Amino acid sequence: MKKINICLIIITSVLGVISALSDLDRSIAFILKDLSIVITISLTYILNKVFKIHISEYFSFIYIIFIFMAHYLGVIERFYGEFIYYDKIVHTLSGILASYAAYLFLKGKGIKDTLLNIIFIISFTFLCAGFWEIFEFVCNIFFGGDAQKVVETGVDDTMWDIIVAFIGSLIFTVFITIKSKLIKN
Repeated sequence: MKKINICLIIITSVLGVISALSDLDRSIAFILKDLSIVITISLTYILNKVFKIHISEYFSFIYIIFIFMAHYLGVIERFYGEFIYYDKIVHTLSGILASYAAYLFLKGKGIKDTLLNIIFIISFTFLCAGFWEIFEFVCNIFFGGDAQKVVETGVDDTMWDIIVAFIGSLIFTVFITIKSKLIKN
């Protein structure tokens, strides 16, 4: 699994650099957006090396696929603008991914209280979705653009992004709760 992850990171990083080279005639914001995928897609390995946080290869794989979809296809290849529901699909997947990260954290702590686990997983997903929307908003301010469609729709896009992340979290939480109950029986 580690070899697959490293190959995916290298391929996506090369694609990001190629995009940056093709954007040399555009603003620095476009070039930084293209190059930032190298750090973003490598984040699980960076966290492991710098902060000694062990992240499983399976979680890294899911994260890499998510970043490829969200950052490379969505931002660099402009799928967000080309496909009407692409943004909502990616935000739903982000809810599932954040829920899985919260679940792994709880699993490592050995907390068995089902209700507490559900509340923690959903709250963690809301936290991640909220921080992402703040990050997106701040990037819009500093680098220009309107990723949140503030000019067109006000907070509509932001609220839907958080709502579909919540739906993704609910899907994961129901799945993992049922799976846990079945394993116990």
